[in-house]
Amino acid sequence: MERRDTAFCPGNLEFPNTMQQFSLENDSTYRRWRAHKLQGYPTRTEQLIVTIQNPGRLTQAENASLLQICGKTNLVLYKTKLDPSQGKNLVAAIAGQLGLSRMDANFCADHDRISSIQVMDERPGSTYIPYTNRALNWHTDGYYNQDAQRIRAFLMHCVRPAGTGGENTYLDPEILYILLRDQNPEHIEALMDPQAMTIPPNPENKGRAHAAKTGPVYMLDKLTQTLYMRFTARTRNISWKDSPALRRARLTLLEILNDSEYRFRHILQSGEGVLCNNVLHNRTVFADYPGSTRLLYRARFYERVPVSSTTSYNRSASNAVA
Repeated sequence: MERRDTAFCPGNLEFPNTMQQFSLENDSTYRRWRAHKLQGYPTRTEQLIVTIQNPGRLTQAENASLLQICGKTNLVLYKTKLDPSQGKNLVAAIAGQLGLSRMDANFCADHDRISSIQVMDERPGSTYIPYTNRALNWHTDGYYNQDAQRIRAFLMHCVRPAGTGGENTYLDPEILYILLRDQNPEHIEALMDPQAMTIPPNPENKGRAHAAKTGPVYMLDKLTQTLYMRFTARTRNISWKDSPALRRARLTLLEILNDSEYRFRHILQSGEGVLCNNVLHNRTVFADYPGSTRLLYRARFYERVPVSSTTSYNRSASNAVA
């Protein structure tokens, strides 16, 4: 596979977005967008981290850094210097200042629509893998949701890490799109098939219609004029269209997920968090300290993280970046 540039250099965040870059019939526009996307793409997880002094009142530099990094990679990490026990107020405060307000309410979420991700015993959702200490396979959030509840962004904040393990790996869906299309444009065509992936209804979820969700893996999101991905690597309770082209595309996709150098790995520590445009991610198995359980707060949003009004993406421009 093609290697990333070793230099992490400034780049213009804005690209004339008519979604034509994702049309298989428009290779010239795709090539321009591809060069724009890969120019100065980060090579190390540390380059994605922004230090926040006061989550309730982001400075202009902190706000710009969060938006600029996410605008480039669809992913940004942050760490706060305040007491991490402030918890959910911090999640809502950061998200609100970045224009994220319309939260999804999955049936395992708390009354404020923010989920407490921890090992649960004998409660609704306690058998779901996110609420256990087991490994989580590659997925995007809300891949089972109906279109009206499409998850475009999420924020995950760590209150307490595990004793050991619990590492997340992230991959930008736009980078995956490039790697797939470069290998064979037919992979993209197969993954954009409206009948590609079906998730059966979940009888435990009383708050949503009990209907199967069938749709593509990659699609063009008309509301945001961006590329959107819904995917899970799980093998149970899922149905894939019986197509040789789709089988080849899925195999290549999984090979990239498990091998690409464009992946970012990180174990969230107390006071740290991740904000992203619903990128692909997984989690390793973990073990808690005796008497201290791993706890993260997660908020899912129907909006995307907005693009910064500052068009130049300069990783070294702000002293807010760690």
